[in-house]
Amino acid sequence: MKDERLKPNYEIKRKPESNLRNYYTILLEVGLILALLILTAIVRMDLTTTESDVIEVAEQEAVEMEEIIQTQQIETPPPPPRPPSPVAVPNDEIIEDVDIMIDAEMDFDTHLDAPPPPPQQEEEEDEEDFFILVEQMPELIGGLEALQQQVRYPERALRANIQGRVYVQFIVNERGEVENPQVIRGIGGGCDEEALRVVSQAKFKPGMQRGRPVRVQYNLPVIFMIRN
Repeated sequence: MKDERLKPNYEIKRKPESNLRNYYTILLEVGLILALLILTAIVRMDLTTTESDVIEVAEQEAVEMEEIIQTQQIETPPPPPRPPSPVAVPNDEIIEDVDIMIDAEMDFDTHLDAPPPPPQQEEEEDEEDFFILVEQMPELIGGLEALQQQVRYPERALRANIQGRVYVQFIVNERGEVENPQVIRGIGGGCDEEALRVVSQAKFKPGMQRGRPVRVQYNLPVIFMIRN
C-alpha cells in the first residue's frame, strides 16, 4: 500500500498563491512585532499596590521589668545620756570629821563557831570488778556437749518450729560459779528462759590472772535444734 503523502500536490502548482511558504517571512515578522508590542505593554503596566492594600502592623510596646531593691531601715541607737556636770566645792568650806563609836568590845579569846561542812557527795559507784580478757580464760566443766544434754526443748518452740542459738552473757567468779546471766541475743518461744536455766547451773574452772583466780566476763551459746 503506497503512502498518499508522497504524491505530488498538483493543486499547489496550479494555484501558487495557496502555498503558505511564500508568506513565511511576512508571518514571522508580524509575529515578532506582536510579541514585542505585548511585552512592551506588560513592562509599562503599573503593578504597584495602592496604599489601601498595605497592612500596617502595630508594634507592641516593650514592657521593661525593673527589679525592686528592698531597702532595709537601719535603726540607729539613741545617744547615751550626758553625764552630770560636776559641782564645784569651795575650798573655804570645812568638812566635819565623823567619829565612829564602837560600844561593843571584841574578845579574841572566845571560840568562833565554824560554818557547817559542805554536804558529802555520794560515793561513786564501784568500778567493774571483773576482767574481760585474762591470761587463762574460764573452762566449762564437761564441755558444751554436756551442757546441751541438759537442755529441754520448750513445747512452744516445738509447735512454732523455732530453732537457733541463744547467746548468754554472765560472770564466772573466783569459785567458778555463774553470776548475773543475761540473754544478749535470743530467739523467743521459751528458748531464752531455758538457756538461762541451763547456764545458771553450769560449773567452770575459774579464770586465772597472775596466778590467782579472778572474776571474768564470759559469753556462751546454747543451741536449739529440732531433730527428726
